Amino acid sequence: MPQIFTASADTRLRAGMLLLVLAVLGAGLFIGGYMDSSYATLVGWTRSQPVPFSHQHHVGGLGIDCRYCHTGVETSAEAGLPPTHVCMTCHSQIWTGAPMLAPVRASLATGKPLHWNRVARVPDYVYFNHSIHVARGVPCVTCHGRVDKMPLMRRAHPFQMGWCLDCHRDPGPHLRPPDQVTRMDWSDWDEHPQDHKLYGELMVKAYGIEPSKLDDCNVCHR
Repeated sequence: MPQIFTASADTRLRAGMLLLVLAVLGAGLFIGGYMDSSYATLVGWTRSQPVPFSHQHHVGGLGIDCRYCHTGVETSAEAGLPPTHVCMTCHSQIWTGAPMLAPVRASLATGKPLHWNRVARVPDYVYFNHSIHVARGVPCVTCHGRVDKMPLMRRAHPFQMGWCLDCHRDPGPHLRPPDQVTRMDWSDWDEHPQDHKLYGELMVKAYGIEPSKLDDCNVCHR
């Protein structure tokens, strides 16, 4: 009976199976690395805007409170982007002829809103409510980073599910006095967490927060 397979067939089969396994492992590592990369999460990236607005100047330099421009943050699910008339409350008096502010003046004259490109956003299938987080004392810096040090706004955190769940499963250490949520520098709390541990534990009880329920799927996926 003639031989069906050549003497090297077994070697080729073993080599092919090894290459297949390596390809699967390589694909898994590539996908995992991509999902955690700044290219996928956009962490550290800035987006082009109709006006190069500097949070470093307005928040860090002038001390303008976040709620002055983002008026919906305490009352609605969305923080809101500033309408033109908010910008013009100041810029109708100062820097009135600045070339970089020409789009703002044109927006006021035509009544056509400026189209700001969101930097911090969650996917469409995720529900996030700003007001409930602010009311419980989650400061702006927790999600948005030190915007008072950003000449151009950039994403500070990946907004991946695991990152959100880390806070939901243990919210106490992240809670601050609600009347100070727009404060940027919390280094005194971060450097001495034990000194403030009791505050978080008390607030979790006071607000009736149940961490065991905060990681239910329907909290964010509705």
